[in-house]
Order: sequence, then structure tokens, then C-alpha cells
Amino acid sequence: MLTTCWSVKGGSGTTVVAAGVALVRAKQHRQAPPVLLVDLGGDAPAVLGMPEPAAPGVADWLNSDAPVSALDDLALGVVDHLALVPRGYGPLPDLISPRWSAMAAALRDRPGDAVIDCGPLRPGPQVLTDEALSVLVLRPCYLALRRIAGHSLTADRVVLIDEPGRALRRPDVEHVVGRRVDAHLDLDPAIARAVDAGLLAGRLPMQLSNGLRRVA
Repeated sequence: MLTTCWSVKGGSGTTVVAAGVALVRAKQHRQAPPVLLVDLGGDAPAVLGMPEPAAPGVADWLNSDAPVSALDDLALGVVDHLALVPRGYGPLPDLISPRWSAMAAALRDRPGDAVIDCGPLRPGPQVLTDEALSVLVLRPCYLALRRIAGHSLTADRVVLIDEPGRALRRPDVEHVVGRRVDAHLDLDPAIARAVDAGLLAGRLPMQLSNGLRRVA
């Protein structure tokens, strides 16, 4: 199964959600091939407590003519049943590049699950295929909701990262997005502490794990 996690605004928590989904999947499917987390934003190694990779990554593959089998060759081990394809170097190609569809097909057809951390980048139809599970990550932020209201954006799942003191609430988000929120996560300091200490991969906070089960 291919899953894309994306947002319309930076700072929404997409990388933490993508890493959480990948970690939950890795624990649920221990008999299956490793889950592959593909990092398009560049922050996944830090979130997972890994050193900054010095090896090539997905950006290098997208800008080359390497075969699709080379994607798995770029993967770095994280924990049992989870591997990371880092972002690598250089800019990402335009969304009209056929390499996006080649990557989507390769990840969709591989034996194990794959999760793409798209960050604030919304991939074109080449990546968000009918077979992919599209996960939108949001905060109850006026600017983010305004961007969604101005575009024809669709998602199969919606994850809301709630913050105390916000004027907008879950019903407001659901009204603008046009579908229910599947996972409602409070902004939990325990999650931030796990990320800051580099412990997210080895000690996934319960609130994040339980909240993302409906998505994963």
C-alpha cells in the first residue's frame, strides 16, 4: 500500500505524522517486508533521531534515469521493519516529470507498505493515484484553511493537530475540508520531547500511536 502524507502549509506536523504512520505500520506488519518511508522534505532523519545521511536519496533518483529497483538500494535502516529513503541532494523535479509516476508505481507495487512524507508539497496526479491513500495533515489555522478553500484539494484521510487557544475548532476544519477528521491529535508535549531527544522511532508516544491507528 502506498500512502502520501501532505499539507498545504509548512509547520503542520506532516513529517511527524508520516513517521508515526510508518512506525505504526512497521509494528503491525512484522511478518511483511519492511515499510519504506520516503522523505521529500528532508526532516525525517532528524525526527527519527538519525544522523544526517551523507548518501544519495530520492531527489537524486528522481533527477536520474536509474531503474526503479534502485529506490530500495537507497534505503537506510531505522528500526525493525522500517527503512528510510532520505531526501538526498538537489532540487526536486517539476511535478510534470514522468519520474514521479515511475516512483509512485514502484512504491505501490512493492511487496511492503510505503509512506511518502510530502511536507507542504502536494504531488500531482502522478503520485496521488487512485491506489494511494492520501493523508492531509492540518492545524486549525486560518491560513491553512484559506488555502484549502481556494483549491480543489482532496484527501482520503484528514489528521488534525489541535492547538490550545485556537479560535477555529474541529467542526470548522471539517466544514472547509468537506469531510470528517479521521485522527484528532492534541498538541502533546510528550511528542515534542520524543522528537527533541531523538527517541520517536524507539519510543513512539502512546497518544501519537493510538491516534494514527485509524489512518495507518
